[in-house]
Amino acid sequence: MKAQLKPRINMEGRTALETVIPIETPFIVFIDPASSCNFKCTFCPTGHRSLIAETGRYQGAMKYETFTKAIDDLAEFGKPIKVLRLYKDGEPFLNKRLADMIRYAKQSGYVDYIDTTTNGTFLTPERLAPVIAAGLDKINISVDGMSKETYQEFTGFNFDFPKFIEGVKWLYANKGDMEVSIKVPGELITEAQRQEFFDTFGDYCDRIFIENFAPCWPEFNVEERSGIKIGEKGIYQQELKPTDTCPYIFYAMSVNADGLVSSCFLDWGRKLIIGDVRTESLKQIWNSDKMNALRLQHLEGRRCENKVCGSCGQLTHCLPDNIDEHRPMLLEKFRSMVKINPDVMAPGGLKERPLIAAE
Repeated sequence: MKAQLKPRINMEGRTALETVIPIETPFIVFIDPASSCNFKCTFCPTGHRSLIAETGRYQGAMKYETFTKAIDDLAEFGKPIKVLRLYKDGEPFLNKRLADMIRYAKQSGYVDYIDTTTNGTFLTPERLAPVIAAGLDKINISVDGMSKETYQEFTGFNFDFPKFIEGVKWLYANKGDMEVSIKVPGELITEAQRQEFFDTFGDYCDRIFIENFAPCWPEFNVEERSGIKIGEKGIYQQELKPTDTCPYIFYAMSVNADGLVSSCFLDWGRKLIIGDVRTESLKQIWNSDKMNALRLQHLEGRRCENKVCGSCGQLTHCLPDNIDEHRPMLLEKFRSMVKINPDVMAPGGLKERPLIAAE
């Protein structure tokens, strides 16, 4: 097998967040090319159409001018962001201008690295060649089973699995410098299919991994919705560790397909909105009272007062970083450097007292 047995995210060489918080320029900005998806995955909120309809969430592709506005906004930061993640809630290739988006961001000089994640439906030379030429640095491909029947059961999609395999092979042969990563949830394959997964894809990607399902989305019960039992290890096969302070809100933010900005890429229900890139700059939103109120809430140990953050399984099952033991020091540093309007509440809501402005 040519590929490295390695998770899609880099677990090694990570920046010690306690040494850099508060961060002037976000490390990662998620921008969602499309909030809709052609799959109806039982284990994903987006797959439940009626559930999404209840939230009033925009379902569709991001307008190109909204995207270019967001990229142009990055110029206000002191340096380029480390990673632009072109995915969040939907299937990125549903946006027919995905290649144009990649090219625009790549040529801006405001982004060091661009990746995306796809369900593999559109892995054809016609769709892939422009994306490769535009300069995409990495593509994460999600495999949702090793048979058409499994796909039908869990994604509700009549998936052409042999065509998908051919698409992966074409991509690997023509990828240039782009990295190809392939993963599958272990719960969607049998023990015998584990080796089949490696045999099928192991010579046609740069990294490959069998992940675990995780209860990552707030206010969405994966087990109840999908019938899949969550295991006792994290998404990357790591040991579970209680975590109380979300690190994501200190180094990343997410631009939804309609331009609304969420503090977290898991905000499927749009309850953690901190701004709107169509009317505000990303730097204004990054330093906004709403975003800082949420950060302060976590540093003060009041995460569970938040209706959304308090129910997030990402903290136990998916985190590569943990800043809990550094919280007292970071709280003191944060209060000394950041001023917050005392009338501003953290997105997600509070159950008890209002936030106190830093003195």
